Amino acid sequence: MLRLFSAIGALLLLSATAGAAEWSYEGGDVPIAYFDNGAAQFEFACRGGDLTLGYFVRAPGKQVSGASTMNLALTADGGSPRFAQDMPLINSGGAWMVVRGPVARQWAGIAQQAKATLAVAFVHKNAKGGFDFYDSNSFGAGGSSAAIKRVLDRCG
Repeated sequence: MLRLFSAIGALLLLSATAGAAEWSYEGGDVPIAYFDNGAAQFEFACRGGDLTLGYFVRAPGKQVSGASTMNLALTADGGSPRFAQDMPLINSGGAWMVVRGPVARQWAGIAQQAKATLAVAFVHKNAKGGFDFYDSNSFGAGGSSAAIKRVLDRCG
């Protein structure tokens, strides 16, 4: 019985450690706030004075790797998704989508206010008028407010 409790305790400790990951900030010439979950990275950066949002999936599925454009969806804390519509995809060593301007600023605010999680996915409108979600990834929201604020402070 003691072994069972020890095993459960070890699993709880591992899940708490995995859930404790926070957003990171790098200053340098291109300030960047990011969360990397191993399969994907979600970031806000100041590139050329413009705020940009980036979503990178290391091993995208065939629907994404074969597409030249898709939509992007952001869902904070299980709420309603927000969409960036018909954006070009960069397929090089994975799949990248970069969003600039008002949508990047709006999403930075959403990411800063998230309490627990941010889910990001590539999206395609299907023949029935609904949406199909691809390569969805979840990112913790811990530290997002402070890290993104540092990028916004430098990006104006």
